[in-house]
Amino acid sequence: MSLSNQQLIEAAGQFGTPLYVYDAATITSQYQRLTSAFAQTDTKFFYACKALTNINILKHIKNIGCNVDCSSINEVKLALHAGFEPSRVLYTSNGIHFSEIAEAKELGVHINIDSLSNLEKFGEQYGHSYPVGIRLRPNIMAGGNIKISTGHDKSKFGIPVTQLDTILAVVKKYNLYIKNLHIHTGSDIKDVDVFVKGIEVLFDIIPHFNELESIDLGGGFKVPYKDGDAETDIPLLAQKVQGAFANHPNPNGKPLQVWFEPGKFLVSACGYLITEVNVLKQSGDITFAGVNSGFNHLIRPMFYDAYHRIENISNPTGQEKTYTITGNICETDTFAWDRKLNDISEGDLLVFYNAGAYGFEMSSNFNSRYKPAEVLITNGQMQLIRKRDVFEDLLRNQIE
Repeated sequence: MSLSNQQLIEAAGQFGTPLYVYDAATITSQYQRLTSAFAQTDTKFFYACKALTNINILKHIKNIGCNVDCSSINEVKLALHAGFEPSRVLYTSNGIHFSEIAEAKELGVHINIDSLSNLEKFGEQYGHSYPVGIRLRPNIMAGGNIKISTGHDKSKFGIPVTQLDTILAVVKKYNLYIKNLHIHTGSDIKDVDVFVKGIEVLFDIIPHFNELESIDLGGGFKVPYKDGDAETDIPLLAQKVQGAFANHPNPNGKPLQVWFEPGKFLVSACGYLITEVNVLKQSGDITFAGVNSGFNHLIRPMFYDAYHRIENISNPTGQEKTYTITGNICETDTFAWDRKLNDISEGDLLVFYNAGAYGFEMSSNFNSRYKPAEVLITNGQMQLIRKRDVFEDLLRNQIE
């Protein structure tokens, strides 16, 4: 399921470029893939909204029945503003001041704590009165890039499983109500056995927590970026998770609910970044196509060496030539080297695919350039969901 070239051309014509366009139907389809695969299990999905937090995207996520996972107290507030009930909001803290956790508690949402320091403070403040989860670090290396691997033994995330005795001492000292155990190993995980390995780490820990209700396996599902790319086999994952829990029933008797936190999986394919070619520049055997964007709008290629498929939708049948696609900011911002594209002319529209996750969300005003507009297409109708920056936006909050 994807938007047509004509729809993208119409969006660019109506709202200008550069422009982020999102397809609501793709998000719905991705969520249905998850719920269908896990239909035989007691599983909940929490959209990791750090991927894309536009309030209209959050409302769509809510309306299709998905829950939401937040990485900051402000994401929690955005989710509640979008209409999520607190019971559908999960806040997984990371290296934050305890006041954020206290605020999340007052808002009534699910909380995962990722440090012994904050677990101790939570115990001192609330004891057994409010259920809480613990984020553990399983010491498993996984993911498509070290920058997006979060479960290895040098990662800042979570409390190392090797410190279980200390965790249990804190839990006992304050009679903490631990209802969830959480692990997240990284992003772009192709091998479903990584999740099974994480579950196996938890099976040795689960018996220590008598009030446990759920196991949170994080997210990190791999999405394909180009033809032939592998992706996480979701039905196989569902099968293996179900099998693992069948073979290791909770010794405390209560069946455990399984939680996942998909972010990129839900919104990556829904997003398109439409750019316009400003200049063509020949340099030896290299042809640079410079577009009216840069890593100030889409940082992933420079940050993670991420691949984004690019197409010239203005000339989709033109002869293929080799180009290097670059941006217009005063910094190296190469989107793609030696990429074969249909013959490009200045003024053509180049579209970056899989731009829904960590595209606009990680954008900036570097070089004092404007952030682009965002458009959501629902049932064929285009809706502007964020205005393009204007000059006054660059001055907002500055004090002369």
